[in-house]
Amino acid sequence: MGNEAERKIIEFEAKKILQKHGIPVTKEFLAKNAGQARDFAEKIGYPVALKIQSPDILHKSDAGGVILGLKTGEEVAKAYEKILKNAKNYDRHAKILGVLVQEMIEEGHQCIIGTKKDPQFGPVLMFGFGGIFVEVFKDVSFRIIPIERKDAKEMISEIKGYAILKGVRGQKPVNFKSLENALLKVSGMVWRDKRIEELDINPLFVSSSGVKAADARIIMGK
Repeated sequence: MGNEAERKIIEFEAKKILQKHGIPVTKEFLAKNAGQARDFAEKIGYPVALKIQSPDILHKSDAGGVILGLKTGEEVAKAYEKILKNAKNYDRHAKILGVLVQEMIEEGHQCIIGTKKDPQFGPVLMFGFGGIFVEVFKDVSFRIIPIERKDAKEMISEIKGYAILKGVRGQKPVNFKSLENALLKVSGMVWRDKRIEELDINPLFVSSSGVKAADARIIMGK
């Protein structure tokens, strides 16, 4: 990449864009100080996660910018200060926009929806198991954008992890309609807005009750 005209949209803003396009996202607020973080955590309800928000820190975990499972106001305030310190140690020139206070999602499978512009085919949509699985198993399917519902169904059924989504060992199957809708909405969004160079929702939590984007990033071109 490295194009100066590109603009990295941080998670908090990226999820607001997803929400506008009808994709459910986690309940969250952007805190500018430890007191705010504590207030927002109370509003959301424990446990919560805290995440650094900076266009200069793409891999938040590598920078020590993510702390999960916080259960009290005191833990939240301490975690806020720790995350800021870690981020500054990681990149002292990084522009820090705040710390995201986010609900913890307790149920569901971690999936990924991603898009990228291919020089030959144009925008391409990817679906698979997310989190660490995307790097380890590379269990993903692809389609050229725009897609229709039958393409979304095929994308889901093509991955090896499809059996897990259908429910194993007494687990309920996931809400496939919600998952198909999320794929269709991302496809439509990228097809309409030609400036989107890349988009990642990882993880997208998928359960019997629906889907929810827990992390996202967007890279805009000209």
